[in-house]
Amino acid sequence: MKPHDLDILSYVLDAKEAAAIEARRVAVHRSYRLAIAAMLFLGMATPVLGQKRPTARQAASVAWQATLAAPADQYVGAATCRSCHKPESTEYMKTAHASAGTLAGKPFVAGCEACHGPGKAHVDAMQGAAGDDAKIAAALKQHAIYGFHGSPDQNAAVCLTCHITSRNQAFFHQSAHLAHGVACETCHSAHLVTAAAPSPTPPATAQAAFYSVPRLPEETRWLNSSLLRRAQPDVCYTCHRAVQAQFALPVHHRVPEGLVKCTDCHNPHGSANPASLAQPAWQACLQCHIGQRGPFVYEHPAVKVVGCIACHSPHGSVNAMLLARRDLRTLCLQCHSGFHDQAQVPHSRLGFQTSGTCICCHISIHGSNFDPTFLR
Repeated sequence: MKPHDLDILSYVLDAKEAAAIEARRVAVHRSYRLAIAAMLFLGMATPVLGQKRPTARQAASVAWQATLAAPADQYVGAATCRSCHKPESTEYMKTAHASAGTLAGKPFVAGCEACHGPGKAHVDAMQGAAGDDAKIAAALKQHAIYGFHGSPDQNAAVCLTCHITSRNQAFFHQSAHLAHGVACETCHSAHLVTAAAPSPTPPATAQAAFYSVPRLPEETRWLNSSLLRRAQPDVCYTCHRAVQAQFALPVHHRVPEGLVKCTDCHNPHGSANPASLAQPAWQACLQCHIGQRGPFVYEHPAVKVVGCIACHSPHGSVNAMLLARRDLRTLCLQCHSGFHDQAQVPHSRLGFQTSGTCICCHISIHGSNFDPTFLR
C-alpha cells in the first residue's frame, strides 16, 4: 500500500470518528436539555402541585338513637310544639334533625322531643294556664321541659345520645372543650332563630376585606356549616383570642381570609392527638404541603419526633415561612448544639457564617433520598 493510500484511509477513519464524536455530543446535549427542562418544569410545578387548599371534610355518619324515655302517650309531636314556638320550629324543619328518627317499626323519638324530652305534661300545664301570667310561671316551673340550661356534661349527653356513634365526636368526653365547660350548644344551634332574622352584617376582618371573600346569607351559612352559631373562625375566636392575635401577624395561614378553616387541622370535638389535631403530628400539615410528605430514605428526626412545630409556628409568625425564630441558624442550633461532649455541628466556631443560613447547603431539610446530611 502506498503512503498516499494510507493518508486517505486515515482521513476516512478520522471523519468517521469525528462523526461519531459529534453524534455523542449531540445526544449528550439533548439529554442535558431534557434534564434541565424537567427540572424547570418540576421547579415551576412544585408550588402549584405541592401545596393546595385542604379538601372539604365529609361529615361522618350518625346513627339516630333517640329512644323513648317515657311511655309513648307522654309525647305530643312537633306540630304541637309549633303552635307556641313557631320561629324555632320553622328553622328546625330546615335541618337534617327534622327528617331523622322516623324509621317505621322502631321505638325512636322524632322531632323536638328527641332532645327536649316528653312534652305532654308541659303542654297540658300551659294550656291549663289559659294565658294567666302567674299560672304560666308556675307551669314553667313545675313542668319545665329540658331547655339545655344544665351543666356542660348534661347538655352534651343529650347530643351524644346519637352523635357518639360518629367517629368525629367519639372523643368528646375526653376533649379539652368539655373539660373547660364548652358543650355542644356553645358553638352549635339546632334552631338558630337569628339566622332568619335580618341583621346588619358585621364588618369583615382586614384580611378578608382585602381578599374580597364572598359571604353567604346567614341562614345558608348556618345550614351548610354544621349548624354553627357563627362562621369559622369567629366562633373559635370567641375563646381563642391569643390565636386570633397570631393570625394577625404578617405571615400566617389564610384563616382570616376565609381560605382555610380551623377544622381543616383541628377536631374541636377532641382527638387522641396533641392540640386536638385531626391527624397525628405532621400528617395534619401534609394534606396541603404534600411536597414534604416523603417517605424519605434519610428523615429529619425532628419532624418525626416533634412534628412541624419544631421549626414552624402554624398560626402566624413575623418570620418568613412561619419559622419560630427569625435567625435560621439559631433555629437549627436549638437541636444541633451538641450533647455528651459530642459536637452536633460539624463546623468550627462561627465558621458557618460565611455561607449564610444552614439551608444554603442543607437544601433538603425536610428529608432526602440521597444524602444523610440533607445536602441534596
